[in-house]
Amino acid sequence: MKQPIFEMKAITKEFPGVKALDHVDFKIHKGRVMALLGENGAGKSTLMKILSGVYQKDDGEIIYEGKKVDIKGPKDAQEEGISIIHQELNLIPHLTIGENIFLGREPVNAFKKIDWTKLYKDSEVLLKKLKVDKSPKELVASLSIGEQQMVEIAKALSLNAKIIIMDEPTDALTKKETESLFHVIHELRAQQKSIVYISHRLEEIFQVCDDVTVLRDGKFIGEAQVKTLNEDQLIEMMVGRKLTEQFPSVVVEKGDVALEVKNLSNEYVKDISFLLRKGEILGISGLMGSGRTELAKSIYGALRKDSGKVYIDGKEVNIKSTQNALKEGIAYVSEDRKGQGLILGLSVKENMSISSLKDFESPIFKINRTKEKKAVKNYIAQMAIKTPTERQKIKNLSGGNQQKVSIAKGLMTNPKILILDEPTRGVDVGAKKEIYDLINKFKQTGMSIIMISSEMPEILGMSDRILVMHQGRITGELDRTDASQEKIMKCAVGIKEVSYKDE
Repeated sequence: MKQPIFEMKAITKEFPGVKALDHVDFKIHKGRVMALLGENGAGKSTLMKILSGVYQKDDGEIIYEGKKVDIKGPKDAQEEGISIIHQELNLIPHLTIGENIFLGREPVNAFKKIDWTKLYKDSEVLLKKLKVDKSPKELVASLSIGEQQMVEIAKALSLNAKIIIMDEPTDALTKKETESLFHVIHELRAQQKSIVYISHRLEEIFQVCDDVTVLRDGKFIGEAQVKTLNEDQLIEMMVGRKLTEQFPSVVVEKGDVALEVKNLSNEYVKDISFLLRKGEILGISGLMGSGRTELAKSIYGALRKDSGKVYIDGKEVNIKSTQNALKEGIAYVSEDRKGQGLILGLSVKENMSISSLKDFESPIFKINRTKEKKAVKNYIAQMAIKTPTERQKIKNLSGGNQQKVSIAKGLMTNPKILILDEPTRGVDVGAKKEIYDLINKFKQTGMSIIMISSEMPEILGMSDRILVMHQGRITGELDRTDASQEKIMKCAVGIKEVSYKDE
């Protein structure tokens, strides 16, 4: 293999109480796709933030095209031809697609005024390349999360960068959008562009990547060509051990009906009816836009129902708000942990206890901080949350640990029914296994769990029963023993097949 176009040598970076990178080496080769893998907290994002100028290294050196360089900020990185597509979307909703793509770099005419014709024409070319069937004059606010992600990718492509960093680029994309992205990656590689590809979906690594670098606990573990490895070897490099039983099945005798939903309807879901028993995991599957999250939010009181009834432990409840839901024993863990589930500027303790502060009130209406701190520390230990202290800002935790805090926040309300919306989105294989083990523990205590997931193996591996949705309706109900990917997909595209009913 030829000399790398870009090399980071012995990179070290420390934050208060955490050594995020410990003498890490990283290479990028011209015209190749380098996968950067590791568990949450391994140091991937920190390394890429140093590469893109967001953070400054504490030690080590960076060599670009044979010369030592010092990247002091994002502008330096951009001038060197380095572009990053962040996992968190960075778009302005009230501007158009074209305005977002060329924000701050708008083309101007001879009179130094924005050349809107060129801006929208160039935006249209980029969207067509990504097979996005949208007008560049549409507002970003009207787009789905997946479509917004494609706009972020178009924005990066517009910079004509030599090195493009893609951080979890397919996290919110449909299968069709993912295929379009892979096609673009192949084109970029043919143009001798260099790509850094970060993903927790290992099957994607084998589809689009040439090389792989693995980090663990802030240290460099190894670099290899993807074709020389298999999935088990990659997992072992990432977690430092062999993972047996990715989806541990726990058999629990189902109890009484905890939740009954009858003919629930609103503008998002139509005539939904189902039962959920104590000690049961009910999986909800379906394609993007099928109404899964809207169903969860309608039960939780975040969306208003127009008709239908909800019963908890056989008693009808009228849930008009999320506060009502919490009082009735329903907790919801959002799919968007950073946008809706957590407050990034607050600490682990503040995030975890925010929904259950009433439980820590003293007789004089002040929060008993000692009691609160004890409860938070208990959950940190119970859920193996990696944080130097409960006072650590949540934004400084890895994705997997943020997700555990989000789940703990729901658990601290002592729910009877726990709704988990995409509980392992953006979480590495090791942390996924830890979250699955936790879900099984909750199940063994008799808690009733609704789990929404886009990952077919997760739904099949963890659910006792599966509801499949299409266009706001339930099109299938499958028992664990009878469910398969083919049956779920058949229901997900609208062909009704009810193979199991809980009497």
